[in-house]
Amino acid sequence: MVPTLPLLLLCQLALYTAVASKKDCGRPLLGDGMDGKALHMVYSPGDKVVLSCNNGYTPTGNPRTIVCSASGVWTPSKLKCLAKSCSFPQNPDHGEMVFEDITYQSTINFTCHDGYTIQGASTIECLANGEWSEPPPKCLPLHCGMPPIPAHGRIVYDGLYYGNTIVFGSGVTYECRPPFVLVGRERGTCSYNGEWTEPPKCKLVTCPPPTNITNGYMTSDVIWELGYKDTVRYGCNLHYVLDGPVEIECLKTGTWSNKPVCRAPCSIELTETHYIRNTHLTDKTPHNGIINVHCINKNAKCRYAVQSQCIDGEAHIPECLKETNDFVKTFNSTYQLEITIC
Repeated sequence: MVPTLPLLLLCQLALYTAVASKKDCGRPLLGDGMDGKALHMVYSPGDKVVLSCNNGYTPTGNPRTIVCSASGVWTPSKLKCLAKSCSFPQNPDHGEMVFEDITYQSTINFTCHDGYTIQGASTIECLANGEWSEPPPKCLPLHCGMPPIPAHGRIVYDGLYYGNTIVFGSGVTYECRPPFVLVGRERGTCSYNGEWTEPPKCKLVTCPPPTNITNGYMTSDVIWELGYKDTVRYGCNLHYVLDGPVEIECLKTGTWSNKPVCRAPCSIELTETHYIRNTHLTDKTPHNGIINVHCINKNAKCRYAVQSQCIDGEAHIPECLKETNDFVKTFNSTYQLEITIC
């Protein structure tokens, strides 16, 4: 009976060793997208766990069941959870979209170009069912109301418009009714914020009474102040020629445009001993008029034509006419035009 006790002790020791060598498994390590809500912190050897994917992920690969081994290690699994993809959205006309991915929980941010406003959600999200939370938005052009009309002014539209709104980017031209002058920008635009650019103002402008011109006259006696765009006409006395505009205008600066002047005629007094008068020469040659005279070549005993132009009462006298010509004196009693042309 003595050998029985050691054998019993040896069996108990072996059983204890076998039990003591088994280890528990901790909570399984999960990959991206796997569902871990129902998992425990500790599992005993032999326990099984069926892995699954969260909503919004698609499972792929087997096996999906893992077992806690006696060594405290979970058997391997090839399960992967792939995020579901949403369809690629269309970029809105006149807009932009910013995103990194189109898979589950990804977002896209939409913006519109200047002058356009977004219609719909500016941010959409890819949902678990593979659909977007909202349809892609649209970028619609901004509209302005009718532009303000400045007092004493009017508006010229670039085109035909219907209703009480005008689309972004459209423009108008401002004008003022005389004697008012436009102060500010002549052009107005429906801007990107749906508002019109600052309209101009119409300022009253007058000019002082105009003055007369030497050797001329105004067509009417104007002694009062005249306004912007008003006009006055001028004329010249007999034999004088108007040089410049017949009409002057009151400018937006409050001053008159340049006045004309009256240019004087020419009257040349030459003796018969100095020239032979052309039959077309008159007592008063107007400004810019041509004076035709004949000079005498006493050596050849003939005459030749010379021209001079009248410039505001002055004409150049040919040198040949400034000298006494003895040859001509001998013809004082005859018709000078009978002298032969050289």
